Amino acid sequence: MRKQTLCFQALFRWTYLLHLTQQEESNPVDSPSRSGVFDAAADNRVASFTESISFDARLYSYDILGSIAHAKMLQEIGILTADEAVAIETTLLEIKTKIEVGDFQTNIALEDIHMHIEALLIDELGDVGRKLHTGRSRNDQVSTDFRLWVRAALDNVDQLLLNLQQAFVNRCGDDHDVILPGYTHLQRAQPILASHYWLAYCEKLQRDRQRIADCRKRVNVSSLGVAAVAGTSIPINRDTTAELLGFEGVAANSLDVSSDRDFVLESAFVLSTIAIHLSGWAEEWILWKTAEFDFIDLPHEFCTGSSIMPQKINPDILELIRGKTGRVVGSLQTLLIILKGLPLAYNRDLQEDKPALFDAFDTITACLDIAAPLVAGASLNREKIAASLDKGFLDATTLMEYLILRGTPQRTAHHLIGSLVAVATKQNVALKDLPLEEFQKLDADLDEDIYGVLGVQNAVAAFTSFGSTAPDQVAAQITAWKERLGL
Repeated sequence: MRKQTLCFQALFRWTYLLHLTQQEESNPVDSPSRSGVFDAAADNRVASFTESISFDARLYSYDILGSIAHAKMLQEIGILTADEAVAIETTLLEIKTKIEVGDFQTNIALEDIHMHIEALLIDELGDVGRKLHTGRSRNDQVSTDFRLWVRAALDNVDQLLLNLQQAFVNRCGDDHDVILPGYTHLQRAQPILASHYWLAYCEKLQRDRQRIADCRKRVNVSSLGVAAVAGTSIPINRDTTAELLGFEGVAANSLDVSSDRDFVLESAFVLSTIAIHLSGWAEEWILWKTAEFDFIDLPHEFCTGSSIMPQKINPDILELIRGKTGRVVGSLQTLLIILKGLPLAYNRDLQEDKPALFDAFDTITACLDIAAPLVAGASLNREKIAASLDKGFLDATTLMEYLILRGTPQRTAHHLIGSLVAVATKQNVALKDLPLEEFQKLDADLDEDIYGVLGVQNAVAAFTSFGSTAPDQVAAQITAWKERLGL
C-alpha cells in the first residue's frame, strides 16, 4: 500500500492540471456516456458538473488491474485473441507508467479515470481497445476498482494500527513501575499501572483491527461482470476475474451489486470508530500536558510554539488529531445521507461516495502515521505523578474490599469507608495517615494489618482479578501482547 501511496502522490502532480485546462473552450469531445440516441450535444456546463477525474484519478492502478483481469477473461471465452489480450495488457501497463511519471493529460469531457484510460487504450490499439469493455459496464467497473482500492487501504490502516499498538507495548517495560491515578468522570478513582493504561489502548486498537478484518471480508467480493444492472448475455466467466484479482467470492445478484455501497459505509464506520479512539487518547494527553496535570512530556519534534509567547510548547499534533477525526465522522454522515432513499439500482449519486471515503482514509492514515512516533517519544513525569498520588483517596475502594473480605456487607462497607474518607478530608490527610483508632471506630477488631492495603502501592498489589491492574496480571498481558504483535 505504501508503494501505491507514492503512486498516488505522483498522480496528484498532474491531476491539478484539470483545473488549469480550458477544454470547454476547445470543443471537447462529448461524454462517452452519450450514445447516438441524443439529438444534441451536452451543455458545456455539464462536463464540469459531472466530472470525477479530479478525485477518482487515484483509482488508476486498480482500474488497470481490473481491466487486465477482464481482458484475460475475454481471451478465455474467445472474445479476444491471445495477441489482442497481450496487446491490451502491455498497453495498459504503459499507460500506468505514464500516469505515475506525470505524462498524462486530463479532459473533463471524458468524465472519469476509467474513460481516460480506455480512451488512451483506443488511441493506441483502435478496435482492439474498443473490445475491452465487452461484458461490463462502468457501474461494475467502478465498483470493482473501488473495492480493490478500499481493500488495499484497509490493509494499510491495519498495519498503521499495528505500529501504534507496538509503540504502546514497547513503553510497558520502562513504565511498568509507574502508578497513575485512574479516572472516572474525570475524578480520581483507583490506582493503575501505567503499563495497564498503555495496554487499554492496545485492546481498543485490536478491536479496530478486528473490525477491519471483518469489513474486509465483505469488501473482498467481486462486482466485475454484473454489468449495468441485469448482467450480460456475453458468456463471461466471473470466477476467473475474481480469482485473478484476489477476491474471495463473486457477488450473486446483479441488481444488488449495481446499487451496493454497504462496503463503503462499513469502511467509513470502521474508520470513525478508530477516529473516536484516537480523539479520546489525544484529549487525555492534551490534559496530561497541561501544567495542572503535568503528567507527560511530548517529544519536541511533535510540538509547536507560539508566534507571540516564547515559552509555549503546544501539543498541536494532538489537537489536530482530535480535530481531524471529526472529519472522519463527518464523512460517515455524508455517506449515510447520500445513500438514504436511493432506489435500485445504480444512481449517479453514488459518484459522490469517493470524496468522502477518500478523505476518511487519508485523515485516519495521517493521524495513525504520526501517532505512533509521538507515543514512542513521550515520557512520563514520574516525580510529578508520584507527588500527587495520595490525592483523591485512590485506595478507598481497596480498603472497602478489605472490610468485605472480613465479612462486612458491601453496602455497609461502602458507607463506612465513605465516612472515613470524610474524616480524612477534614484532617487533610491520606487514609494511610489516619491513626488506627479511626479505623477501629468502624470495627473494633481491626489492627495494624489494615495498613497493608493502604497507599497506592499496596492498593495496586491487592488486586487479583483477571484483567485487573494487578502487577502479575499486567505482566502476563504484556507477554501476551508481545507475542501477538511479534515483539
